[in-house]
Parts: sequence; structure tokens; C-alpha cells
Amino acid sequence: MVNKISPLAYVSPKAQIGRNVTIDAFAYIDDNVILGDNCHVFPSAVIGAVPQDLKYQGEETYTVIGDNCVLREFVTIHRGTASKGRTVVGSNNLIMAYCHVAHDCILHDNIIMSNATQLAGEVEVDDFAIIGGGSLVHQFTHIGSHCMIQGGSKVNKDIPPYAIAAREPIAFCGINSVGLNRRGFTPQQIHTIQEVYRLIYNSGLNTTQALERITAEIPDSIERNTILEFIRSSARGIIRA
Repeated sequence: MVNKISPLAYVSPKAQIGRNVTIDAFAYIDDNVILGDNCHVFPSAVIGAVPQDLKYQGEETYTVIGDNCVLREFVTIHRGTASKGRTVVGSNNLIMAYCHVAHDCILHDNIIMSNATQLAGEVEVDDFAIIGGGSLVHQFTHIGSHCMIQGGSKVNKDIPPYAIAAREPIAFCGINSVGLNRRGFTPQQIHTIQEVYRLIYNSGLNTTQALERITAEIPDSIERNTILEFIRSSARGIIRA
């Protein structure tokens, strides 16, 4: 498996490039980038540039990209700062044209970022999240797994797993049942997720009371526990209904 690197691209000698990688014309791969196997970097993407953070003092930091990622035209993914030391994009991710991933972000696997989505510093995005085009995500925000965010959203609160987030201001608009069905979730799993969110958003309880009811009344499961752990660890607080 031979790499295809355009002579019009720049690849730093300090970058580590995997196998079967395509890097198109005018792409720029800076120092301390680790790019996995089977990735395709489209024209004019910039990977590993110095972060847009005034606290950055030139410390040695990294940009780590997993396998099977597609980084479309004019995508920018900046290196980390002393805060985390690296910006990480996992495997099997599609990052569409003009998207930005700022310093110290952590993106997990199987994520779709639609065109012109902008992630501020230290955002975390979990597996199978889909972020609609033109969305703006505030620094330190956490986006949960299997959720879907409407295009053009201003995301300033954490988006819990399995949710659809939409409207202005952004709000909980139900669960991503279409996506969950496509990924093989059973009717029972989807029903559990619906019951958890019914107590969180439609019971009239505050968040603490809702979590207590969920723990007491809904049987233990991966889906229930994923939601509980996400909300309990949320620093910014989750979106409202």
C-alpha cells in the first residue's frame, strides 16, 4: 500500500504518516502530526498548525489522527497546548470542508462533522455523533455519543448521548431513533433511552431528582448508565428541553 502525496503538498519531516495515505495538492501537514492508515487529506487542509490560543508558548505538542479518516478541503486541525498536550481525532471520521478543530479537542470514532462546523478549544465529541453544517461549538463542551445536532446550531451546553439537539437556543428535541435503528439498537434499548429522557425532560423533576428516579426505577443497562455518567460528569450542564 503506497502513499499518494502530491508534490504540491507540504509534509513536515517531523510528521509520522501511516500506510495507504493520500495527501492532495496544497495540503499542509505540520510538525508532530501522527496520521494513521488509509486517511485522505484533501486540497488545502491544514493539519497540526500552531493553535489560536494566546497561552501557547511554543511548547512541543501533537496532533494525532487515527485510521480511515477523510479530511476535506480547507479543514484545519490545530495541535494541542500545555493543557492536554495533543489534539486527537480518532478513526473512521468524516470531517467535511471548512471545518475547524481547535487545540486540545478530543474526537472519538465514527463522527461526521458537516461543512463549516467550528469546534473551539478542548471540545470532546463521542462516538457516532453527527454535527450539522455551520454549527458553532463553545469551548469545553462535551457532545455525547450517537447524538445528532441540527445544522447552524450554537452549542453552548453539553449534548447528552442519543439525543437530537436543535432550535435556537439549542434544546433537547427527542432521541436520535433513526440513527439508533440504523446502528442496530434493539427496540428495548431505544425504549430504555426514551424512558430515561422522559424522566429528565418531561417529569417536572429537577436534574438531581430525575437521576435519583432513573437509578431507582429503570433497570441497569449500558444505555441507562451511559446517560447517567454523562450527566453526572457534565461541567457545563446539559441542554434543556
